[in-house]
Amino acid sequence: MKLKLIVVFFLFFISNNYAFRAKDTISVHEDSISNWEKLNNIQLLFTQNSFVNWNAGGNNSMSGILKTKFVRNFKNNYTSWFNEIKANYGLNKEDSRELRKTDDLIELNSTFGYKTQVESNWYYSAKFNFRTQFSNGYKYPDTDKPISKFFAPAYMFIGIGTEYSSKNRSLKIYISPITNKTTFVLDQTLANEGAFGVKPAIYNDSNVLLTKGENTKMEFGTLLTGEWNTNVMENIKMANRLNLYSDYLHNYGNIDVNWELNFDLTINKYISANIGTHLLFDDDVKRKEDVNNDGTLDLLGARIQLKQLLGIGFNYLF
Repeated sequence: MKLKLIVVFFLFFISNNYAFRAKDTISVHEDSISNWEKLNNIQLLFTQNSFVNWNAGGNNSMSGILKTKFVRNFKNNYTSWFNEIKANYGLNKEDSRELRKTDDLIELNSTFGYKTQVESNWYYSAKFNFRTQFSNGYKYPDTDKPISKFFAPAYMFIGIGTEYSSKNRSLKIYISPITNKTTFVLDQTLANEGAFGVKPAIYNDSNVLLTKGENTKMEFGTLLTGEWNTNVMENIKMANRLNLYSDYLHNYGNIDVNWELNFDLTINKYISANIGTHLLFDDDVKRKEDVNNDGTLDLLGARIQLKQLLGIGFNYLF
């Protein structure tokens, strides 16, 4: 009888001790779950051409682009907070030609969202976007007069609206009826010219400066953005991002377009290829040309800007 009691007590003690340990383990595991996701990506892309006694001709050239991307995402049952920093810089060198810039970008994105129902994919959202560049831009081969500089231009978008985000966050659509767009042109020479849509300087008939050009331009309008990320094949990832903006105060219905389409081809953990296009249209970005060949640049209408990239290089994720 005593033996039976001892066995029963021993089994009871073991089962309770195991239950306590299991409960404690589960508790620790749950506490260790983080609502944060992060991505750190550094990519160095190369293109190179070399010719030796090549009958068809050609110039030796080498290009390199450094692309960095840092993402921090927070998500729980009701709240979503997306943060992203991107920086790109590229250079090209050809025989008998100066070093030229091929890519230049600093971009910050932050979107905060809140929803009232756990099952819903719609958030009340606030969005922030900022873009500028690192160094001077030129209309090559003229490198004496910059056509753009750091913070000339810089663009800042701040708005509130609603965002649809799929469960796996591969598809996002943001609609904002109230978005402020501020254009900064902090270089006074460019501001006096009225570059990037700011109000130009005023001169008298003797070409004496009366009023300096403004360094900022404020707009309020509608912003629509869409983002779609998916794997089109096992090792090919597509990132498609489209931004559309129209200002209420100046020519509403005239839409600024910013569309990026990129394909990342993963060869292995460290080597990847990138194919991408970037299309821009902004009616405030006018082109200048010497129409009469008299040395005077005439201000003409805006045109579609298009950039294409094809490169292979090294990829580092951490």
